[in-house]
Amino acid sequence: MSEDAKIALSEKELELVCNTDWILTKHSVIEKVYQLFGSLALSMQGFVEENKTILPAIVWASNPKISKGENYLKLPYVMLDYPRHFTKEDSLAIRTLFWWGNFFSINLHLSGSSKQQAVPALLSRFSKLQHDNYWICVHEDPWQHHFNEDNYLSLRLCTAEEFATILYSKPFVKLAKKIHLSHWDNATSFISYTFEEMLMMVEISSPGDEKDPLPGIPIIGSDP
Repeated sequence: MSEDAKIALSEKELELVCNTDWILTKHSVIEKVYQLFGSLALSMQGFVEENKTILPAIVWASNPKISKGENYLKLPYVMLDYPRHFTKEDSLAIRTLFWWGNFFSINLHLSGSSKQQAVPALLSRFSKLQHDNYWICVHEDPWQHHFNEDNYLSLRLCTAEEFATILYSKPFVKLAKKIHLSHWDNATSFISYTFEEMLMMVEISSPGDEKDPLPGIPIIGSDP
């Protein structure tokens, strides 16, 4: 093999590849995120149990799911989905995301009949959503979670008319809030409050027979 074909490491890369501390610390952090999300999932289930009528039974019947991956825009992440009703025709879900180096975010997904039912309530709450630092997805792909300008628009930069246009023109609605990872100690209260706020504002009716949510601990998984 010629000298030109050798793959060289930069000084920083060589330092890291010889050091186990950073990768062990990373594993420890991810484990703590799992613990945090597990605790949040149980409190979320408790809130839904006390407020069953705010959601259709088919939505709240599934247990929370926690999953992780290593490569959302080249960075590790952990997700908590609850509620997690996803079909081709309809979705009503809340996805909480830890994204390494960036933020915790909580995202409300609506499509199909869930979106149609929720739009009037969302329109009536525009001023509050704007005041409370919500963002709305403007991307064509509902599964992007970064907050770059091509994906999310701050409602503080949006008029009521623009908000209505987005709600009516897109096949899905995704509203989100975020908190920087430097505010780790406030993340639990931020996520819990926003979760309850999101569910209470959508005003989705509850057709069909109700049944109790499935008991047990959150489902642990890998990339969906």
